Amino acid sequence: MSSAREASTSFVQRAKDTPSALLLFAQLAGVLLYPFMEGTRAGRAAFAVLGIVVLTLAVLAVRRTPSFTWISIALGAPAVVLLVAQIVSSAAWLTPWSAAFEAALYFYTAVGLIRYMFADRRVTTDELFAVGATFTLVAWGFAYVYVLVQYLAPGSFIAAIDPEAQRSWMELLYLSFATLTSTGLSDVVPVKPFARSVSMIEQLAGVLYIAMVITRLVGLSAVRRGNRVDRSRTGDRDGS
Repeated sequence: MSSAREASTSFVQRAKDTPSALLLFAQLAGVLLYPFMEGTRAGRAAFAVLGIVVLTLAVLAVRRTPSFTWISIALGAPAVVLLVAQIVSSAAWLTPWSAAFEAALYFYTAVGLIRYMFADRRVTTDELFAVGATFTLVAWGFAYVYVLVQYLAPGSFIAAIDPEAQRSWMELLYLSFATLTSTGLSDVVPVKPFARSVSMIEQLAGVLYIAMVITRLVGLSAVRRGNRVDRSRTGDRDGS
């Protein structure tokens, strides 16, 4: 009994120490589970519940960053309320409103995590998870922007299958990941001008983010090498 309690305490402590890991794993779990949630009302309710969990983890992740927690709460609280309202009423017109708040929260959290990763010269385990969590946050944020764009301008996106239909959340998330990574694998295509503009901005965001991460890692490697050289020279002088 004592060992189980200790294991539980250790897990809770690790979760507190690595909120970015929880956020990343929750988002990756969502990517795998969302295809099974779109067809039924119960699935859509589960989709909303998972969205609330991810929003909560995003707010918790911001607490570790230099950004303001109260702003993340101000963005997340309306999104949670709207998601709960969708569970209760299944009102489709609430979707673009919740998408707007969720996109804003994910982008704000992504900026906070970038500031968190660049705040010092020491890379922690949570900062390594933050690299992945930031990328998925940006991908999700743009997917929700696409939801809003599609609501404001129906027909903004077409696909190989049923091209005239409204694109599902999973299709737009797939488009977002394909655009952010610049793989170009998505069969979902933005065809209206504003949708294409948003897609181009996401492409730029993906390239800049990868460049920033690489620059960060190279810079830290140079600093570590410089510190080792300085210590070795100091040791040689002391030895002599």
